[in-house]
Amino acid sequence: MTSSPSLLDTLRQVVGAAHVLTEGDLAAYEQDWRRRERGRALAVVRPGSTAEVAAVVRACAAQGVAIVPQGGNTGLSVGSVPDASGRQVVLSLRRMDAVRAIDGANLTMTVEAGCILQNLQAAAEGAGHLFPLSLAAEGSCTIGGNLGTNAGGTAVVRYGNTRELCLGLEVVTPQGEVWDGLSGLRKDNTGYDLRDLFIGSEGTLGVITAATMKLYPRPAARLTAWAAVPSMQAAVDLLGLAHQHLGAGLTGFEVMGQFALGLVDKHYPQLRVPLWREAPYCVLLENSDHESEAHARALFERLLEAALEAGCVSDAVVAESLAQAKALWHIRESIPLAQAEEGLNIKHDISIPIARIPAFVEETDALLAREIAGVRLVNFGHLGDGNLHYNVQAPEGGDAKAFLRDEEERINTLVFDSVARHHGSISAEHGVGSLKAAKLPRYKSKVALELMRAIKGALDPQGIMNPGRVLV
Repeated sequence: MTSSPSLLDTLRQVVGAAHVLTEGDLAAYEQDWRRRERGRALAVVRPGSTAEVAAVVRACAAQGVAIVPQGGNTGLSVGSVPDASGRQVVLSLRRMDAVRAIDGANLTMTVEAGCILQNLQAAAEGAGHLFPLSLAAEGSCTIGGNLGTNAGGTAVVRYGNTRELCLGLEVVTPQGEVWDGLSGLRKDNTGYDLRDLFIGSEGTLGVITAATMKLYPRPAARLTAWAAVPSMQAAVDLLGLAHQHLGAGLTGFEVMGQFALGLVDKHYPQLRVPLWREAPYCVLLENSDHESEAHARALFERLLEAALEAGCVSDAVVAESLAQAKALWHIRESIPLAQAEEGLNIKHDISIPIARIPAFVEETDALLAREIAGVRLVNFGHLGDGNLHYNVQAPEGGDAKAFLRDEEERINTLVFDSVARHHGSISAEHGVGSLKAAKLPRYKSKVALELMRAIKGALDPQGIMNPGRVLV
């Protein structure tokens, strides 16, 4: 249904004319971060409070106008931009960026959905606590978007995805009502878990406007090590040793393929990537210790001694300072940027049971090499929680645009079918968005999809919340 001329006037009355954008350069709101798609919005509306969000939703619902909730617009699955119809309202939460409260006794922080993740981390640190969610886009992504996609990042092995870090939500329903679930209770068995229903729903069930998140004590020391390993199986074996020696202190465990690190070395030689020429994979480990740096270093040394003796590590370096540790993490975080410098590529965000990852990689590497001439695989990711970014770079020297146009669908099918054979998921932390929505019927059970559609129909009977995302 198209809007009547009065809708924009109503929205201006609700949030102020300055916060209803219909003209000028709206690319920051209408184009996804990877520049895969550019839509056209009826308007970009920027409410400043939960009450304003509710009023905007009620106005749109009254006229059947679709709403696209948006945070930092840093998603990788095209889930937060409008379609090309010019009839959807982008609901930007960026103005709602306040830290409402920090409760040191409860170890919680209540923040609005538009709060940038890095600012949330800084506020926690300023209060003497740790908020452990960390990912490459933390300088621009928002906690509402993190919750909407159930983002992961580099510390999932210890602290879990965003879902595990959330104790409560404030949500505006598709009817414009407000559910206040911000109690921060760790135990509340009074019915269905509505919080978990909205987390990971990508704005298709309602608009997350605020959240109560868990805080943790700051560790006394953090140490980072970089290890060269002779195979993916060796990396999995090292992970087992790390769990054994470090226990809950293991907060990060990243794997990086040789070609992925070679791209960083090629495009950012100043970063001085260590050990990458010597082994097919390197691993980045982080140990957070609540006793002392000396204790942390002793644990790390025993771990690496055991790993060298077991043959799952060929060489390793331990960062001697915070600056060195940051430099090592910067190398890991530069892989996607180096990929972009190299040219167009096909991204996959998959999860596999950790024990099956070596077999998956061996099988799928060989399959793609056999099927796609000149294929280049950029394999890296969060091995500690079974999440790989198993990306395919266009062949060197070829027409990258033509490669994507002609081969993307076939490559996706080859990779996703292999993921299914190994009992994995085609989306680990980036969400489904519109890029993978049509794929779900092939890779998710019929019963699961029927339940999801029943929930969507019950909560959003008009179908106005982020249509075309997750379910099609």
